[in-house]
Amino acid sequence: MNAAAPLDDLNYPEVGASTDVDAPLPAGYNHLRHRALLGHGRAALDAAGTAVLGWRMHRAAGVRITADADRATRGVAVQCAVGLGPLRAGAPCRVVWSTPDGDPDRYGFTYGTRRGHFALGEETFLVELAADGSVWFTVNAFSRPRRWYARLAGPLLPLAQHLFARHCARTLTHLATRATRATH
Repeated sequence: MNAAAPLDDLNYPEVGASTDVDAPLPAGYNHLRHRALLGHGRAALDAAGTAVLGWRMHRAAGVRITADADRATRGVAVQCAVGLGPLRAGAPCRVVWSTPDGDPDRYGFTYGTRRGHFALGEETFLVELAADGSVWFTVNAFSRPRRWYARLAGPLLPLAQHLFARHCARTLTHLATRATRATH
């Protein structure tokens, strides 16, 4: 998808507000910022970044993903299925931002909720190489419940989102560690 890909099916107005992980998130939403050390070096960065952009992190973390493309780029429609068995909820999203090609030290994307999603908001997943060679994973998100059952869940939804961010970090740490071992 190109930079002009339509984003007109999103169900919230603050599109792109989570892409700058250092900027304030919009008011009126639950906020999530989670940062975790994944490992060290280029092999760890590339393994984790490829896993994020290629949906592998989500799948390894137990999310069923169906996407228009094999790689998260702006405009790609994504259907996430979260939950267990018959309690699995569909969560339609669209990628609103991804790291530009040619940025060798950052991999990531942001997806936002589309019409039909049980919530409103967006989530950014970013893997970065620091100057000291450490590799960091950041989840930056804002959301609020939209459907009655999501509102009924109350504080459980933000808690589940925070637990998922931690789970993604553990998943990426495992993937990055395996890649680092394979190069030595």
